[in-house]
Order: sequence, then structure tokens, then C-alpha cells
Amino acid sequence: MSTATRALVLPVAATLGVQTLVAVAVYCAPVMAPVVGPALGVPAAHVGYYIAVVYFGSMIGSVTGGGWVARFGAIRVSQLGLTLCLAGLALGASAFVPLVLLGGLLVGLGYGPTTPASSHLLVRASPPRLLAIVFSLKQSGVPAGGAIAGAVVPVLVLGIGWQGAAIAIGLACLALAFAIEPTRARFDRELDPHARVSLASTFAPLGLVRNPRLAEMAVASFIYGGVQITLVTYLVTFLTEVFAMSLVLAGLVMAVSQLASVVGRIAWGVVADRLLTRRTMLGLLGLGMGISAVVTLAASPAWPLWLLFAFAAAFGATAVGWNGIFLAEVARLAPKDKISEATGACLFFTFLGVVCSPPLFNLALSLAGGYAGAYAVFGVPSLLVGARLLVVRAK
Repeated sequence: MSTATRALVLPVAATLGVQTLVAVAVYCAPVMAPVVGPALGVPAAHVGYYIAVVYFGSMIGSVTGGGWVARFGAIRVSQLGLTLCLAGLALGASAFVPLVLLGGLLVGLGYGPTTPASSHLLVRASPPRLLAIVFSLKQSGVPAGGAIAGAVVPVLVLGIGWQGAAIAIGLACLALAFAIEPTRARFDRELDPHARVSLASTFAPLGLVRNPRLAEMAVASFIYGGVQITLVTYLVTFLTEVFAMSLVLAGLVMAVSQLASVVGRIAWGVVADRLLTRRTMLGLLGLGMGISAVVTLAASPAWPLWLLFAFAAAFGATAVGWNGIFLAEVARLAPKDKISEATGACLFFTFLGVVCSPPLFNLALSLAGGYAGAYAVFGVPSLLVGARLLVVRAK
């Protein structure tokens, strides 16, 4: 192992751990939905509205993250994000719908700034030739969190109830916040105590997206983010309601889809760095997730279990496998001194897509007559964006 590679181990491990746990904090809700919905007196599909609130908070957290990172450091901002996830999950455990929604907002505020923070740290630590691989490895924490949620949360719900499961996940977030404290002295350096974090400067980074190439990435992430969140948000409910699966088995299918995306994120990063351009890889993934979404029309309870697992793996590897390459490309296109700000600005549009998608999916669900039709509707825009990225050369 070279010296440069060894120097990457600690920052990648720290950011990967943070990304994984904040993802568990977000994705535990869709897994719990078949149990929590009846407990709150609402349909399980209404988890989409909770996820929309979470990602509204993430929009704010991501776009303000650059200023907070510049002033306080990437590790300190990550610790704050983990602590906010604990607070949000604790409010969610109240089982009082207004507090549940407020808790979702706090979880989102905690989740949002962790990606700009990690981008700031990893760009400084990574050689340019490894950028897509490193970002894909770190971003594999998102589907890894989804896989953990799918595999572990049903067991926790059966053992200690959904409220106990929420508190347990929040305490795990707090434990990690303390665990990464020793790394602050090494990574939270060259801080700017005068960096703007006022309300007036909240949306200032969005001006960076006026760059046409960054704007193109923002639009692609808006569409791809919508497909990703509909897969993660509704898969368990789809399987329990339409396929009559148990919560545990449906959770395992979700876990498989997320594990496939972990492998996919790393593999796609290697391909983007070694064989293709990142733009080409993003275009191919858009086609892949669009085709997977349309193929949902053929899904039925008559499918053998192995085929359902294979389909979930293909859908997850494409719909949840694009983020690392996207972030590496944003970091490449951004001004060198504005990487965390540009990342937060582009993620604002990613999260905007995620906020808009669950209510629109619920509308498509009623108009299309079922989950399969709704998934297919969401697949069409990703097919168009993927085709454009492949056909139109970057200027």
C-alpha cells in the first residue's frame, strides 16, 4: 500500500461511517412504515410525506453546509449532523404526528451537511486520479445504511418496538459523534472564523449552479434523486401490500437492493476513472435505472424469489449507484476554492427532487392504479436524462 493510499484510510473511514449512520437514520422510516403507519393511524404509503420533510431539511442543510464547514470544520459539522439525527429520531418516537414531522426535519438538517463536509475533506486528501473511486466508496455509506436498515430494523422492531428501534439508532449516531472527536485536530484545520453562515448567505452558493456544466449535473441529480428515493421509500410497502411478504422478508429484499448499490457505487467509480468518463457513466446509469423502473410493470407475486432479488439488485445498483460519480464530477467542475459550496448547491437540487418525488409518486400511485405503474412513470425522465448525457457532449 502506497503512502498516498494509507493517508486516505482515516478520512475515508470517518466519512464513510458518518454517511452510513445518517443514512440509517433516514431509511429506518420506510422500513418501519408498515408498522408505524397503523400505529399513527395513517396509511403506510404516507411515509413518503415524512421523507419529503426529511429531504426539505436536507436541502437547507446541504446548501448551508459549505459555510459551516469553512467556519467550524468538516468533522465538527459531521458531529452536529449526527446529534441532530438523534434529536429527530427521539421526536419521532413520540408517536405524535406533528412531532414526528418535526423530527423528520431535524433528521434532514443533520443528514444534509454531512456530504458537503465529507467532500471538503476528501478532495484535500485524494489524488485526482482516484477521486471518483474515493467518492464512490464514501458514498457507498448511503446504500450501506439502507441495507442495514432493511436487515436490522425489522429485527429491532420485533424485539423492542418501533419507538425503541428509533431511539437505538439515534444513540448509535451519538456514539459515532464522540468516536470521531479525536480526528478533529488532524482534519479541522485552516478554518475561517469569518465564513458567512447568516440567513442572508444561506442561498448564496446556488449562484455557482449558473455554470452550465454544474447546472447540467444539478438537473440530472434532481431526476436521479427522485428515482432513488421512490425505490427506497416504497419498496418495503410495495412488497408487503402487493406481494403479501412479511416485514422481515421485504426488509431483506430492500437490503439486497442496497448491498448491490454498494458494490455498484464502487464498481461504477472504478469504471468511470479507468475506462469511461464520469459523464458517460452517469448517462448509462440513467438508462439503467429508467429501464429497471419500467420493468416493474412486469413484476408480480408469481415471480420466484430469486428473480425478485435479482431485479431488486439491478434496480438498486443503478438507481442508488450514481451518487459518488456525480459528486466527483461536481468536485472536478467546481472552482477549486468552492468545492464544498458547489457540492451543497448541486445537492440542493438533488434534495429538491427527493422532496418533490414522494408526493408526486403518491399522485402517480392513484392515477396509475398501483406501485408498478407509478415506478414506470418515474423511470421515463431518467431515460431521457441518461440519453442526453450520452449523446450531447459537454461544452
